[in-house]
Amino acid sequence: MRSVFWLLGLATLAVALALLVGHNPATLTLFWPPYRFDVSFNFVVFALIAAFVLLHLALRAIAALRELPAQAQRWRALQVERAVVGAVVDALSHQLSGRFVRAQSAAQKALDQLDSSSLAQWPRRDQLQLLAHLLVAESAQALQNRERRDQHLQAALATQLAKGAPEAHEGALLRAVRWAVEDRNIQAARSRLAELPQGAARRIQTLRLKLRIARLSGATAEALETARLLAKHRAFTPSVAGSIVRGLALDALAQAHDLQQLQAVWHKLDGTERVMPELALAAAQRANELVAPGGAFGGADDADRVAAAALACRWLEPLWQTFGALDPVHQRQCVQALEPGLPELDAGWLARLEQTQQQLPNNSYLQYLSGQACMQRQLWGKATQLLGQASHSLQEPVLLRQTWCALAELAQERGDETAAQAAWKKAAQIG
Repeated sequence: MRSVFWLLGLATLAVALALLVGHNPATLTLFWPPYRFDVSFNFVVFALIAAFVLLHLALRAIAALRELPAQAQRWRALQVERAVVGAVVDALSHQLSGRFVRAQSAAQKALDQLDSSSLAQWPRRDQLQLLAHLLVAESAQALQNRERRDQHLQAALATQLAKGAPEAHEGALLRAVRWAVEDRNIQAARSRLAELPQGAARRIQTLRLKLRIARLSGATAEALETARLLAKHRAFTPSVAGSIVRGLALDALAQAHDLQQLQAVWHKLDGTERVMPELALAAAQRANELVAPGGAFGGADDADRVAAAALACRWLEPLWQTFGALDPVHQRQCVQALEPGLPELDAGWLARLEQTQQQLPNNSYLQYLSGQACMQRQLWGKATQLLGQASHSLQEPVLLRQTWCALAELAQERGDETAAQAAWKKAAQIG
């Protein structure tokens, strides 16, 4: 289509010239005393056109000559830029291949070329300079040269470079945080982390570093919240995310020093975490440890023990509804967590216990727990029957020893000293 318009334009120009100069008898008279010149008008027109073209070409030639110094300067800047870019690429290649000494030398060569160049500012100069400093610092970190690493890191974080290359500046800050974490310098890591802009602070890489900082500093609550954000952004696989969150939640529960703090930690867990068997069992066991008479936090009164039993029952209720589906380890832990609160169990829980035991009559853990509950309420016959059944199938040494001790007490209660001595003997023989 464009060629068609060109042809139409040329045809129009040809027609105009033909009409103008084809049969034009006009002349132009030039006087130069005492001479007179008669010149064809067509010749004058073509001469003027030729003069205009020559003048234009002459001006373009003069402009080109005057532009030569600037072009030479641009050419030198381009050569320096190519050399610097090549040195930075070589440094990055050596860095990725593990040749840290060569990477350091190549990046330092790029910095030397930048420092020796007195040319005007060219695009991406600040970015290349920052990257070169960062590559030298990265290689120095790998070579355990912390003094040189800190020197080039400070140069990379300079204000003038940050304005020209904000993205590279954020990368330098992230590197500084990571190196501070590797040096176990929590204060420096948090300080560098606070320098990041708001957008960079929400990135997955930043959240990973924040998780490591929180775990190193013992801030379990902060680490748990950060791990949830990472799981939400799919930074880990579902299984790994669940394992990390579960481990941090277990640490948070283990660090509780009273029932109020334990309840606060439990309320901060979300719904999916509260139904995890490991967390519910750990919370109930921690509540029992906090009010145990002979434990490290002994001295709790009856009201605290009642409150701990109520909390353990409430936290274990979702697990109890699926008791048969739990693995044997969790079943044992659930029974051990409920056992200290047996004296405070209400009628509803006793009914649940009896119903579950009837649904799973051969479960040794339920036999043991039901027998202990009956013994607490002085139902000697039923307690003897259930504990006797449990003594034949229990494999857990602690529960088995407690079973024989309970059977010995029941035998003494009914006056059977022979059976009591035999039960005490079996309890003593269990390692």
